[in-house]
Amino acid sequence: MSGIPLEPVYGPADAVHGDFPGQYPYARGPYASMYRTKLWTMRMFAGFGTAVDTNLRFKEILAHGGDGLSTAFDLPTLMGRDSDDPLSAGEVGRCGVAVDTLADVEDLYRGIDLAGVTTSMTINSPAAILLAMYVTAAEASGVSRTDLGGTLQNDILKEYQAQKEYIFPPRPSLRMVADTLRFCTAEMPRWHPVSVSGYHIREAGATAAQELAFTLANGFAYVEAGLAGGLRVDEFAPRLSFFFNAHIDFFEEIAKYRAARIIWARWMKDRYRAERERSLQLRFHTQTAGVSLTAQQPEVNIVRTTIEALAGVLGGTQSLHTNSMDEVLALPTEKAVRIALRTQQVIAHETQVPHVADPLGGSYFVEALTGEMERRAEELLAQIDHRGGGSMFEGVVGGIEEGWFQAEIADSAYQLERKLNEGTHLKVGVNAFTEGNDEPPPETLYIGQEVESLQVKRLAEIKAERDASLVDAVLDRLRADAGRPDVNLMPALLEAVRSHATVGEIVQALAEVFGRWEEAPAI
Repeated sequence: MSGIPLEPVYGPADAVHGDFPGQYPYARGPYASMYRTKLWTMRMFAGFGTAVDTNLRFKEILAHGGDGLSTAFDLPTLMGRDSDDPLSAGEVGRCGVAVDTLADVEDLYRGIDLAGVTTSMTINSPAAILLAMYVTAAEASGVSRTDLGGTLQNDILKEYQAQKEYIFPPRPSLRMVADTLRFCTAEMPRWHPVSVSGYHIREAGATAAQELAFTLANGFAYVEAGLAGGLRVDEFAPRLSFFFNAHIDFFEEIAKYRAARIIWARWMKDRYRAERERSLQLRFHTQTAGVSLTAQQPEVNIVRTTIEALAGVLGGTQSLHTNSMDEVLALPTEKAVRIALRTQQVIAHETQVPHVADPLGGSYFVEALTGEMERRAEELLAQIDHRGGGSMFEGVVGGIEEGWFQAEIADSAYQLERKLNEGTHLKVGVNAFTEGNDEPPPETLYIGQEVESLQVKRLAEIKAERDASLVDAVLDRLRADAGRPDVNLMPALLEAVRSHATVGEIVQALAEVFGRWEEAPAI
C-alpha cells in the first residue's frame, strides 16, 4: 500500500536530484562505482536450535555462495533469559539459536574464519554481552578483535518503539549503547557497533515515511549520545550503519533509500558538523519484508521477495537478506534458504542491473517520489526535534517514554488492516485470488522439544564445571561498574563472559542496578 498519492504522469519539472553517485548528498548512492567493482554482501539471516545446529547452517550458506553471516537468536536470548529459566520453556531454539554462555558462541562460529567473514548479530538489549562473547570466542580461536568485521544491531530505541524486546529502562540502555560505541571506536576499527534499524518499525505497521523518519531520528539520537560521551563525531559516525525494510511498493522503497541518504548527509554536515566523507555517507543493509509474506500460497512469496530484493538493489543497498518462502509458516528449510539466496544471485549475475550505478536516477517519477519522501520525513523529524526542545536524543527518548512513537505506528497498522478487511487494498491469497489456498503447505523445518532438553543439559554442565566463586566476584564488579555512569561496562562484561557467567546472570546483575522497563499501556 503506497503511503504517497501518485500522479499518472511525471515530467522534467519533477527531476530535482541531479548529483552523481558518490557525490554529496549521495541520493544516487554512496559510491561512484557502486556494484561495478563490488557487489552487495549477500548476508543471509540464520539461527535455530543449538549453536551446533546453526553452525552447520552457516557453513551451508557459505558453501552455496553467501559471503556474510547474520545471526538470529532465540527469544529467551533476545530477552536476556537463560534456557533453564521457567519463562523460556517452549521457546528455546525455536525462532533462533539458543545462547547461554561463551561456550555456545564458541560452538556457533567453530570452523569459520572470523577474520575473513563479516558477521552480523541481531541482538539488542543484551547486545553488549553478545559482543563480549564474540570478541572472546574470536580471540580464543586466534583472531584479534582488531581484525573482526561485522555489525552489532544494538539498536535499543526501536525496541521500545516497535519490537518490544527491551529489558532495562531507556536511559541506562542508551548508556550501554554509548559504552559499545566507545569500545569499538577504540579497539575494533572494522566493526559497526550500531545498526540503526527501521526494519522492525516497518514490520510493526509503520508507513515508509515513518520508517524513514523514525529510523533517522534514532540515528541522530545515537550521534548525540556519542557526542555526550566525549567522542568526536568523525571518530564514530563512519561506522554507524542502517538496516531498512524492502517492502512490496517497489518505487516507494527505492525513493525511501535515496531520501535516507540525502537527509543523513545534510543533517550530519549541517547540524553535527561532520567533515569526513564516510560520516556523511549512509550505508545500509536491507531485508525483504517478512510482513508481506503470506501463509496462503507460500510459493508466491518467492515473487514478492524477488521484487523487494530488486528494490533494495536499485535503491543502492550495501548488503541484502532475502526471506525464504516458507518462513511465514516456520523456520525456513535448507531448500527454501537456497532459493532465497539464488534470488540474489540471479539479480547479481543474470539481470545486468548491477552494471550501472543508480539506473533509475533521472526518472521523473523516482525523482519526484524521492523529493516527496524526503519532505514527509523531514516534517516528522521536525516534530521529534521540537518535542525534545532542539535535542533529537530527548525528542526520541521522551517520545518513547510518552508512548508517542508507539501510538503513531499502531495507528498506521490499524489503517492498513482496515483497508485489507474492507478489500480496498488487495493482497494475493488473502483477500483476492484465493484459488489454491486449499493446497497442502510445503514441508517445514521442525524444532522438537529435544533441542530445549539438550540446551538445558549443556547449561547445567557448564555451571557445574565453572568456578562459581569467580562468577560471583565478576558479577559483583559488574554491579559496581553499572552504578558508576562514568565507567565503561565493556571491560567488566568481557571479564564476566570469560568466567562463563550466563546471559541471564549478567542481565540480572545489571537489572539490580538499572531496573526493568514496563511500558505504560496506551490509552
